[in-house]
Amino acid sequence: MTYPGEGQDGTTPFPPHASDYDSSPGFAVPGFAAGQPNPGQFPQAHHPGGAPVPEQPLVVIGDITCTQNFVITPSGTCPIAGTQWAVNDMSVTTERMSQTGLVLALVGFFLVCFLSLLFLLMKERTTTGHIQVVVRGPNGFMHVANIPAHSPMTMNDVTGRVNYARTLAATA
Repeated sequence: MTYPGEGQDGTTPFPPHASDYDSSPGFAVPGFAAGQPNPGQFPQAHHPGGAPVPEQPLVVIGDITCTQNFVITPSGTCPIAGTQWAVNDMSVTTERMSQTGLVLALVGFFLVCFLSLLFLLMKERTTTGHIQVVVRGPNGFMHVANIPAHSPMTMNDVTGRVNYARTLAATA
């Protein structure tokens, strides 16, 4: 892209701009040596003859994003190699008699008598709470993500994602 300027054809290219990820709080960590990835920037993958391209996110767990080589969180970015993952289920599933079943049983009692009492067997399940995911990395890096639990299957989903992140950490 260009804008009017003093170039050969009367235009000047726009200067390169920072990545959208650079403005996120917590990504800038001063003191990294030259040649090492800067956690203040989104991790870049290089391909021959081209500009750096951001790494593809492989798994997202709440506000934690894992790529092939990095863990990206609002707390900062760290290499995925050597990370430790923990999952805690802090959700509660309760079961109670359904209000719909109670109303149907009372109304139906006058029409069908005892068969309408089977509506009292209707149950309603509700899940409240959250799933806590903790990731610890080298140099004291730590981030906790709380994922709302809407059903008992949420724990299975989060555990599967964390196991995939553990696999990425083991192969890095």
